Amino acid sequence: MVRTIKTLSSIQFPVYLLPSSDWEVVDGLLLMEGKILDDRNMTGDSLGVRRLQTEFALFPLPTLVWDIVGIIKQRTNYFIDSAGIPFIYEKTKTVSLKYEKILKVERKGIASIIRLHGVKNALKVIRPPEPGMSWAGVLFLNKYPWVVYDFSEEKKKDTWRKV
Repeated sequence: MVRTIKTLSSIQFPVYLLPSSDWEVVDGLLLMEGKILDDRNMTGDSLGVRRLQTEFALFPLPTLVWDIVGIIKQRTNYFIDSAGIPFIYEKTKTVSLKYEKILKVERKGIASIIRLHGVKNALKVIRPPEPGMSWAGVLFLNKYPWVVYDFSEEKKKDTWRKV
């Protein structure tokens, strides 16, 4: 199954990286290289719950990605989401990456809110910037600020990314 920026809402985060698209479903088992990615015969709403219940050898899923920026930054484009749906992420759109001055960081439980100069809306990030980071690289989708791509000590040149 191919996912793009247009179908982001169907991806259940976090997602896990896969080495290839060589997965197959046999008798309710989602397999990769002869090991179990997901045992859909087990009860549970998530990949993790079903993996804990199975008695078969599991395919290792060592790399976890929390958000769309994590997907964009990966060199691979093969993933499995938390619902147990494997997919290929295809980058189909080019967006602007602009660096804006960080005005304020508000820590809120498990996330932080970033307020930026020149950006009306606050943006949510999972991790706040480290001390000394005073610029945020923001991806602009259709000329509107979309997500924080990275942080920097200095203002970097505006550029673009394929998402």
